[in-house]
Order: sequence, then structure tokens, then C-alpha cells
Amino acid sequence: MREPVRGAAGVQGELMNTHSVESRFILIVAGVLLLLIAPLFVLFFHLSNERAYRDVVDHGQVLLKANSLALGKPLWDFDEESVRQIARTILADGSVAAVRVHEISGGLDIRLPDGADEKDASGLLLSTPVLYHSVDGIKTVGSLEVTIRRRELLAYFQIDDAVYIGIFLFSIVIITAAAIVGNRMMVTRPLLRLTHAIEATRRLGSRHLVDWVSADEMGTLAANFNEMQARLAQEENDLKRAHARTTRIYNLTPAKLYSVDDDDRLTAVSDYWLLATGYDRASVIGRPFADFLDEATRGIYEGRRRHAMEDVESDNVTVKFRCADGRVIDILIKEVQAVEAGETLSLAVMTDVTELKTAEERNHVQAITDHLTGLLNRPGFEAALDRALRQTAEDGGELACLLIDLDRFKPINDNLGHAVGDEVLRQITGRIRAQVRSEDKVGRLGGDEFVVLIPAAKAKKAALQISKRIASACTKPIFVDGNRLSLSASIGISLYPSQAKTAAELLQKSDLAMYARKHNGKNGTKLFDPVMASLAQERLKIERYIETGLSEGWFEAHLQPIVDLESGQVAGFEALMRLNHPDHGLLPPGDIIRVAEETGTIKQIGERVFEKAVAHLARLSALPGLEDAYLAVNVSPLQFSAELPASTFAVLMKWGITPSRIVIEITEAVLMHDSPDVREVLEALSTSGIKIALDDFGTGYSSLSYLLHFPVNTIKIDQSFTRSLTDEDQAVRKKVRMLVTGINTVAHELHCRIIAEGIETEGQLKELRAMGVSYGQGFHLGRPQPVETIEAELKRALPRTIG
Repeated sequence: MREPVRGAAGVQGELMNTHSVESRFILIVAGVLLLLIAPLFVLFFHLSNERAYRDVVDHGQVLLKANSLALGKPLWDFDEESVRQIARTILADGSVAAVRVHEISGGLDIRLPDGADEKDASGLLLSTPVLYHSVDGIKTVGSLEVTIRRRELLAYFQIDDAVYIGIFLFSIVIITAAAIVGNRMMVTRPLLRLTHAIEATRRLGSRHLVDWVSADEMGTLAANFNEMQARLAQEENDLKRAHARTTRIYNLTPAKLYSVDDDDRLTAVSDYWLLATGYDRASVIGRPFADFLDEATRGIYEGRRRHAMEDVESDNVTVKFRCADGRVIDILIKEVQAVEAGETLSLAVMTDVTELKTAEERNHVQAITDHLTGLLNRPGFEAALDRALRQTAEDGGELACLLIDLDRFKPINDNLGHAVGDEVLRQITGRIRAQVRSEDKVGRLGGDEFVVLIPAAKAKKAALQISKRIASACTKPIFVDGNRLSLSASIGISLYPSQAKTAAELLQKSDLAMYARKHNGKNGTKLFDPVMASLAQERLKIERYIETGLSEGWFEAHLQPIVDLESGQVAGFEALMRLNHPDHGLLPPGDIIRVAEETGTIKQIGERVFEKAVAHLARLSALPGLEDAYLAVNVSPLQFSAELPASTFAVLMKWGITPSRIVIEITEAVLMHDSPDVREVLEALSTSGIKIALDDFGTGYSSLSYLLHFPVNTIKIDQSFTRSLTDEDQAVRKKVRMLVTGINTVAHELHCRIIAEGIETEGQLKELRAMGVSYGQGFHLGRPQPVETIEAELKRALPRTIG
């Protein structure tokens, strides 16, 4: 590939790099010379100097020996001049620094040069005795001392040494120059070309090859580099084509795609994203994605969670996005991230879910709203209650929960229809809303149960005031389709945090307070008291007894005789429900009936007791005088339905009892609203021969009208009147006698049988006989007992008279 023209800066940089390599090579060579050749030079100088010095010393020894022989006779003859002449000859040698000739007897002591002191002489001191061959033999006549000069590095350097050194240095220079030239030809030049190719590739972006061919390692390096460049060029082209295809697909995908970096800044957006949002690419790339979000949901996006799964993170968030034209849309973001080579790869899909979000919110509102009243339903109120509890716990305030149950609403629904009942609930809703504050939450839990949540600093005081207003508003007459209806409200109150810690506990305790209000006369408010919890436990225990009693057959029918007061004969029996617990014996029937009516199990109990009572009547009918005895059975208002006649006739046919021997006792609550359905059931029972008895007569405010509009055959005087016949207060006794006499007169005129309930003393019995009351029942005449006991007593006492 052709090498492009390089700029001055590039060339200078390459030359600097090349020179740097070459300089380092020269430094290496210089270092080698310094570390290797220089010590050799020093060693050479040292050895040469040592050789020369040894020669000087040897010369000095020869000089010393030769002259010591010459000095023998002059010293023997004390010839000072000759001694001095010889000493000067020795000193004339260039290697001698000082000479001393000493005569052994001290007569002569010559030192040259003149005035030289032994201490001043420096160098190597050589000494030898001076001998003289006399006739007496060899005599030592003195000593000769010669001081050889101190050695210096170049003192003995000779011309031959210089020649050798010159030749050696020239060789080193030639070798060094050859190494540098060879390095430049074999290493620096191919490296320079390789550097040129790399720099051109980096600067110009195209792949450049190295123009170098050789059979050595540099040739192999150049060939491998060129092959790598060709392969990289191919891969680069492939990557560019793949990137172009990916970008094309990215932009053609019919979805709002975008990518962000680690700082959540946009790095790419698709064409469809731009088309949908109205922005242009240049204005959004590099901006934080959160800048496009509504401030209300920006925190949701920034705090989104990323769950790692095999190095991939993903999350879904729904936020509000602001388009270029100012529109705010709801978007669902599906984001996928992966970390590769330390870099975060991101791809997100942005979906417009505005319509879906609107529908979802609408469905949510519908899901938590009662469609009839527009109030919060049970799930909606429970959610609001949870939020209120959290907020109150943070603020340290108080909450009051009012549970409202309408009194006498069920008869309206049953007798006037659900349309009228629904309108009553709507009007009651309006009245409740009018009595609460804007910050209070109102809900309908179901049926005729409403609930109000009151946040206040003094929640108890606020709850009592608001509940009083609600109770008063609910007692006002309601007019629906020409009907004037009267209701009331039983309200239970519980407080947070003094009485309850959780939402469930708050609702439960307000419910207990409401039931306590109902049991204590209805129409009013009751604040929760811990005693109510124990009563609730007792009620729950009774519920379990009822459930088990129905499955295990614990319910029994005890019979109480109804006596003809004139003859004393048993005319019939009233069947009374009893629950005979295997461990606790007979349980109070009043509590059983109350709980059964509240839970709706009274219908099942009534059916069981009725069948057992009819079976008992069939058994007693075998006794003399009881062939026509009748059976009175109490029927709860909850049992009074269209199925009652059919189920009653089925039991009578099973045991072979004629309908005329059965009396159905009902209370004023059954007849209260003159329902067509009730009238139809009563007509069906009466037409078949079954008698209808009005129980507890005299305690209601409109009892006399029932005698005119319904097929009533029997009137039962309430036991409160019977007890008052023997009251200590004479005025009370007088008034009661007048009332009982009046009831008896009306009953006879309407051809109704009259029965006095609750006869417990002989005095009461005499009073009733005196007033002409025909029939009666009570403990004085006979207690409710199992059929076996009744049968045994009747067998012993029949026929029996009273008084």
C-alpha cells in the first residue's frame, strides 16, 4: 500500500522516536565501553607502570651494588672528594632522588643533594654496606643508601605504549561505528518504516503496510504486521457494514428505541423515537434521559432497580414523558443492560401506555368504589385505612373508626324490594357525607354497613361529635316511592393508637362496639370497651357450638304444656329449642337464638327443631286425651320465606300430623311492613289449616292492626302483663287487668284463641281465670322438658286438672 505523505509534526515525532532508539543503542555501547574497555585501559596502564618501576628498582639495585664496590677504598682512605664524586655520579641517574654515604666510624657522612634531610626524601630507599678488602680481610667500612624516586602513573610511559593504545582505541571506534551503522540498517530503518505505517494508520484511519522485505526477524515482523493490517482492514469493513445494517434495523424498527450510557445520557435514539416525541437527534444526544421526564416521576426513573441475571440487568418502569410539543404521555420503559469489557451496553424500548394507564386508573377507581353509593368499597377503604395509619404513625396523631349499621333496614329490603333499599342507601349516604369533614374517609363495607375514618388530634372527641350528628341524621324519615320509612343507626367507635394498633384490629373493635350498641337498644353510639372483646369471644364460642351442634345433632326440642285454664287439661305444647352440649349441658337458648339470627343459621336450627317437635307430637298423640293436642312452634323472621309452607307440609306428611294441629308463632317483626310475600306465605299456611299465633302481643305499637289484616288465629299475651297482674303497686295491677280484659274481649270478638304466657304463681293463675282467659302456659303449669319426661308425667297424671 502506498505510504502517504506525512506532516512535519509526524515526521519529527517519528525521527525523535527513531533517534531515541538509536540513542539508547549508542548509550548501551558507550556503557559497555565504559564498563569493560575503560577498566582494561586502567589495568594496562597499571601493569605497564609496574613493569617500568620494577625495571627502575632493578637498575637501582645494580647501581647500588656497583657503586658500593667503588666506595670501599675511598671510605677506607677517608677520601672525601672521591666519595663525593661517586655520590654525584649515582645522583646523576634520573631514577635516584637522594644519595647518602656513611662512614662506619662517623668520620664521613655525605648527603646529596646538599642539605637534603632523610625525612624530606620520598621514594623507595635502597641500602647496602660498603666493604673493603684489606690485608686483614673484608671490612665493612660504611654504608650506601640510595632513594629511588616515587612512582607516578605516566612517569614511565613510553612511546610503544602509546602506539599500542592508539591501535586499540582505533579498533574500538571502528567496531562501535560498525555496530551503530548495522543497527541503523538492520533495526532502526525497519522500525522507522513500521512506525510510519502505524502512525499513518492512527492519523489517517486507513490501514498502511510496511515496505520492508528481509529474511530475518525484522522481515518476519513486517510480514506479520502487513498480514495483521490486511486482516484488520477486512474486519473493519465487515464491522462497518454490520454497524450500518444494525443502525438501519435500529431506525426501521417500529418501536421507540434508545440507549444510554452509565450516566443515563442518551447515546442513540431511533427514528421512530424521534418521530413519536417530536425531537431532533442533535438536540437529544448527550442529554440525560431524566431531563425529558415530568418531575413527579423523575425520581421513579432515577431510582429504578436493576436485577442482575447472568450479567444482564433489566427493569420496567412507568413514568411521564414530556414531548417536544409539550404533551405529557405515560410511557413504559423496558430496559436491558449488559456489561462487556468494562463498558455498559444499554438498549431500552419506550412504549406509550397513556390510554392503558388511563383505563387502568379508571378501573382502579371502579375497583375501590362502591357502584351504588359512590363511596369507597371495602378494598378501597382498607387501602385508605392502611395509608392513614402509616401517616398517623409518622405524625404522631390519632384516628377514630366509626362503623355504622342501619337498624331495621333488612325488612325494607325484603318487603319493599331492592330498588327501594338501594334508594334508601343512597339517601343515607348523602346524610352521612353531610355530617363528616372533608378530610374524613367514608366507605361502604357492604349491605347496610358504612364506615367513617376520622383523623384528628383529639380523635375521641371528634368521633363522638360526628357520630352523634350521623345518628341524628339517620333517624329522620326517608320517603321512597310514597313510603315513609323510619330507620336508625347503631354506631361503634374504636381509636388508634390507644385501642388498636393495626387496621384489622381497628375495624374489628369498632365492629364489636357497633354490635354492643345493637344489643343495647340500637340507635346510638358505643365506644369500644375491653369487655366487648370477651363478649366477642363468648359469641365466637357460641357460633362454634351451633356449628358443631348442627353437625353432631345436639339440638333438641323441649315441650312446654299449654293448659286449658278452665278444665286444667293439656291442650297442646309449645316446642322450645334447646342445645344440649355433651360437656356443658343445656345452654341458654336466648344466646343461641341471638347468635343464630346474626349468623343466619337460625333457619337450619328451626328446621331441625321443628322436625323433632313434630316427631314428639306424633309420639304423645298415642296417649289418651292427647289425640288432638296441638303443637306451637316459634318461627324467626329469618325463616319466614316462600319455602316455609312446602318444608312445613313435608315434615307433617312424614310424621302423619294434620296441619290443623300445628300453630306457627310469629312476632310483630314479620308483619311490620305488610309485605305481599309475607301475606302470601301466611295465606298458604292458613289455607292448609295451620293456625297463626301472634306472639308477645301488646308489646308493639301497632299490634291491633295485625289482627285485621292477617289471618291470625291465636293471641299470646306477653308474660310482662302476666307478671304485672300480681304487682305490688295497685295502680299497675288495675291498668294491667284493664289491658288484659280488653285484649281478651277483642280476641273473642275476632274468634281468636288467647293464651297467657309466663304464669309462675297461683295468684296469677286465679287472676287470669277471673278475667276469662282460656289458656295459659308457664312454670307454674309446667316447665319445658324432654319428651320422655313429658310422656312419663302424663302417663302418671292423665287426666289432670288444675286447681
